[in-house]
Amino acid sequence: MVLSLQKPDITQIIMDSLGAANTQFGFALFKELKKTNDGNVFFSPVGISTAIGMILLGTRGATASQLQKVFHFEKDTDSTRIKTGEKEIGETEKIHQYFQKFLTEISKLSNEYELNITNRLFGEKTYLFLQKYLDYVEKYYHASLEPVDFLNAADETRKKINSWVELQTNENIKDLFPDGSLSSATKLVLINTVYFKGQWDREFKKENTKKEKFWLDKSTSKSVLMMTQCHSFSFTLLEDLQARILGIPYKNNDLRMFVLLPNDIDGLEKIIDKITPENLIEWTSPGHMEERNVNLHLPRIEVEGSYDLEPVLPGMGLEDAFSECQADYSGMCLLSGLHAQKFLHRAFVKITEEGTEAAAATGIGFAVTSASGYEDFHCNHPFLFFIRHNESNSILFFGRYSSP
Repeated sequence: MVLSLQKPDITQIIMDSLGAANTQFGFALFKELKKTNDGNVFFSPVGISTAIGMILLGTRGATASQLQKVFHFEKDTDSTRIKTGEKEIGETEKIHQYFQKFLTEISKLSNEYELNITNRLFGEKTYLFLQKYLDYVEKYYHASLEPVDFLNAADETRKKINSWVELQTNENIKDLFPDGSLSSATKLVLINTVYFKGQWDREFKKENTKKEKFWLDKSTSKSVLMMTQCHSFSFTLLEDLQARILGIPYKNNDLRMFVLLPNDIDGLEKIIDKITPENLIEWTSPGHMEERNVNLHLPRIEVEGSYDLEPVLPGMGLEDAFSECQADYSGMCLLSGLHAQKFLHRAFVKITEEGTEAAAATGIGFAVTSASGYEDFHCNHPFLFFIRHNESNSILFFGRYSSP
């Protein structure tokens, strides 16, 4: 009799690692963004972290070390010390393999909805980028380099890049790079776009949508169109936090939107500091959530977020990448002086009775009455929400909705 031990699913291990790191990064970034954004916040953790991954490929020394820590992959790389030259690519290869697997898995998703993650480099045609870097960024991030003329036609090139972003995001993200943001000194623009359009597994009926009050605080409200449906949803009650979480599946259940709703109108800010990324993963895990009959009220949402991340990332430990003196991009180009000059991110979401449309782009320039027996889940005051890819547990989009 031969006993065979089942091998662990390597792909799933990689997906879980990426999902945990992505959740850590996304929640840490949300806490930084909310410091300077009082109203709605919406961004793509996967999009931004993918862009940072492409930068990491070209960094060395302290710059690379900082990027790894921002990424929350340091646990995976404790045993590896940053070295020089070819060995360094090998030491950080695990991180890039995570993204390679993730991007490959995403491309296999169902035809029931659109989910596209696209990466591209726009490089000054006279600048000598290391072929090894270009090969690696194509291998791991499916990103090719398009030669452009920043030197003599910076503004025309800016418009070209913006048009490409607009095309990838179904015209939801326009003018990512504003007038004057790129110049003849720009050598490289690194772009990531994320576009998602999916239908709910069970649509809201439009005839049930009615105007209701959405409370910004206990004394201020705005009128919103509130969608409603009574159905079974995955649900978690967080008694200690005085809050609840609901999971709303999209068709085929490859993706799901989670809503974290405090019990009190002004309860969200009180509990954000008590939430950890590990909590979010645990609370929304299949073993933790249970199916409940729910009377759901969810507003129609249309939100756009626009952020300059350059002043935000140093608060997360990333300083050298934007320093003219300290940045080490010798893995991209042997010429000295290359440093990240712009780190722009825009994201858009539209949530309706049919489903959700969301898009994000990151650009980095160098240089009803409750029915009996139903749980009431009434989103008429500020809440957190995020859209997650179930297979990898990676958060595609994360937001705070606090002002219609």
